[in-house]
Amino acid sequence: MRARTRVELTRALARKQVPDDIAQIVLDRLEEVGLIDDAVFTRDWLAAGDRRQKSRRALLAELVAKGVDREVIDAAVAELDGDRDYAVARGFAERKARSLAGLDPQVQYRRLAGALARRGFSASVVAQVTREVLAELPELAE
Repeated sequence: MRARTRVELTRALARKQVPDDIAQIVLDRLEEVGLIDDAVFTRDWLAAGDRRQKSRRALLAELVAKGVDREVIDAAVAELDGDRDYAVARGFAERKARSLAGLDPQVQYRRLAGALARRGFSASVVAQVTREVLAELPELAE
């Protein structure tokens, strides 16, 4: 179980064929008592992104898909550390690199860069982290 955005709950009620006017009354009441709060949901989603090791860009795309307003997203993103993507990518790459020991250097680079790119990190972060982590790979294996 996890918290849901207002849009997600609106979609769920529509699937259950709840009349729109009733759904809006219920959703307004849930929001009034604090059970639906897209701003809190957004902050929690972004905080969980560190554990899930995804880039800021990937997390923002997920929030947009969940129907969170752009203003709410922008306010939550403003609270994030500017070096967050680098730190998250670095942590993921260090763990991933251990499984690449013994492979050809080109294969290591390709696999690590691909894994980082799939998590939504920018090309500059992918290139920097991949170079740094692979340069330290013999040290990581010890």
